[in-house]
Amino acid sequence: MQVALIWHPSGVVSSFLPGRSLLGLDYATFRSSAAFLRFKVIPELDMLIYGAKQMAESWRTVRKNTVQIAEDIPADKYGFQATPDTMSVMQILAHMATSTHWAEQLHFVDKKSDVTGPDFGRYMGEGGAIAATLTSKDLIVDALITRGEGFALQLEAMTDAQLDAIVTLPGGSKSRFEMLLGIKEHEMHHRAQLMVIERMLGIVPHLTRARQSR
Repeated sequence: MQVALIWHPSGVVSSFLPGRSLLGLDYATFRSSAAFLRFKVIPELDMLIYGAKQMAESWRTVRKNTVQIAEDIPADKYGFQATPDTMSVMQILAHMATSTHWAEQLHFVDKKSDVTGPDFGRYMGEGGAIAATLTSKDLIVDALITRGEGFALQLEAMTDAQLDAIVTLPGGSKSRFEMLLGIKEHEMHHRAQLMVIERMLGIVPHLTRARQSR
């Protein structure tokens, strides 16, 4: 994934992904336009700095932290719900363990470039069925580890061309890069929920413990 860091005399530095627009222009047009004269691309940073390998490693770090939380919460607390109308610890973790299923099917198995609502419904239904089988702490921790690494291996095998490919969705379109990056964002969203729940259970989250020990 080609990423340019662009500096403007105002002092603003922003990233620019080819394939996206800036000031209403695509990357190639922008670089050859009068508007480009007001900017400066930092040459040494106009290179491959975040691709499939980096995304996979980042994903491994995020999933490792999820696994630690799953291990830190006692099995007898897996039924805990922050409020009666929210998912339990077990349900959240089972959902997270299988949350990569739809992306694996869409990007790595079916390799779709045009996705419909029924496609998403099928993928989510399959993932939900798998999540329903994870009914113990041991099963959930194992699924988090094995399914997480399986996703990372497929992710790091993606080429730049595959990551740049545009996928048409019911509500618009996105690059595979953006869609796959969203898996990590989804994981971190639920991990934040679990860290709050840990506090409610009297558990100091491991990242806080690590910071306090330094």
